[in-house]
Amino acid sequence: MTDRARSCRVNSGKPLPRSAVLIVNAKSRKGRALFRHAVVKLREAGIDLVAAHAVRNPKALPMTVEQAIEGGAPMVIVGGGDGSLSCSVDMLVGRDTVFALLPLGTANSFARTLGIPLDLDGAVGVIAHGQRRRVDLGMIDRDYFANCATIGIAPMIADTIPPGLKKWLGRPGYLAWALIQLTRFRPFRLTIGQGEKAETIDALEVRIANGPYHGGAEVVDEAEVDSGEIVVQAVTGRSAWTLGWSWLLTVLRLPARRRTTREYHGRELRIATDPPLPISIDGEVLAHTPATAKVARAVIEVAAPA
Repeated sequence: MTDRARSCRVNSGKPLPRSAVLIVNAKSRKGRALFRHAVVKLREAGIDLVAAHAVRNPKALPMTVEQAIEGGAPMVIVGGGDGSLSCSVDMLVGRDTVFALLPLGTANSFARTLGIPLDLDGAVGVIAHGQRRRVDLGMIDRDYFANCATIGIAPMIADTIPPGLKKWLGRPGYLAWALIQLTRFRPFRLTIGQGEKAETIDALEVRIANGPYHGGAEVVDEAEVDSGEIVVQAVTGRSAWTLGWSWLLTVLRLPARRRTTREYHGRELRIATDPPLPISIDGEVLAHTPATAKVARAVIEVAAPA
């Protein structure tokens, strides 16, 4: 478990519920194949599954989660990628329902942030033997997100990547498509803040982070899931190949990566770009600039490693 996972705020000491509803995005990379295995393993671990849903239409996922909460489920287990988790967390804000996850996607960034194992047995073990932790969510305007929102090439990838490439090749396929899109990419002007305190810079990518991981890689070192602040990290420059160089330095965890970025911290930050650009929220294009990024402090309880 990472230091970040250890630092997550522990709740009042109440144990995790032993009763839950399982909801799996059957369109996620491993969702359909592992749904039945997940049902069996959760029951073998002592979790009473009141209901289990394999959702074939991802757009129906939030409604299914909301119905489970309205039905009184003490814990909702969502299986899927970061997009599945992000569209689910909105339903849990202000509720007593515990949010548990099975990382069945490509990057699984939120699971990495919480220190949850990426294999099915390990994730089930956390649900059966872990503990409640209260964590922050990020927000873009009124839309909650679990991990990271991005401006730049990530929305281009999310809009254009062939579904089969991501499903069958996973992260290598995602990275290969990113390199193809890099040849079409153009830099933009980024403004952080408003009025006299506003700062405008040349940017290649913007990461709005509630946690350190993006695309399965540890990218925003200072972002914490329980820090009470949002971190906006901008890759600076005018050349698309500078962005590629920044990615390489980041993946290799080299100190020089810090010289390619600027970071802004706060509870709320106004973000504008010239030209206006789409914003990808945990892998799904759901907003556009200008927008306000902020943190929702300690608003959901999750099942996390003990």
